[in-house]
Amino acid sequence: MGTGEIKKRSEIDEIIAGCKVCRLAAIAGGEPYIIPISFGYDGKNLYLHTGLKGRKITAFEENPRVCFEFEEGVELIEGGDDPCSWSFSFRSVIGYGEISELYGDKKRAGLNRIMEHYSGREWEFDEEMMPKTRVWMIEISEISGRSHGEK
Repeated sequence: MGTGEIKKRSEIDEIIAGCKVCRLAAIAGGEPYIIPISFGYDGKNLYLHTGLKGRKITAFEENPRVCFEFEEGVELIEGGDDPCSWSFSFRSVIGYGEISELYGDKKRAGLNRIMEHYSGREWEFDEEMMPKTRVWMIEISEISGRSHGEK
């Protein structure tokens, strides 16, 4: 693996597909707020689910602009006796977008994207469960990748 910017969208998509957690940054009450989330991805948008209320929902409603981060392959590179030679290898993705809530069939589709990411298959959802969760989509406006070190 080289060091520098990852320019191929296929490699960015590969990094996202290999991650189990997305870190989502929002602004809540004027303060930065980082949330580790489970997610789904379709190549254009990210999907997440929440409970019915809470700090992140307040943040999404106050300011729909969000930032997200993924990382994989993080390993320590030991530098011996030179502290400036210590580092990490990694591949990461950072992006920006706008979050909005999904309803009806789009809500079910968003939940399926999340479940597909972790299970590799589609699901049917119990209608009684649907009012107990909220589903959100982040329309990605900007995305970039970076790698450093060797595996």
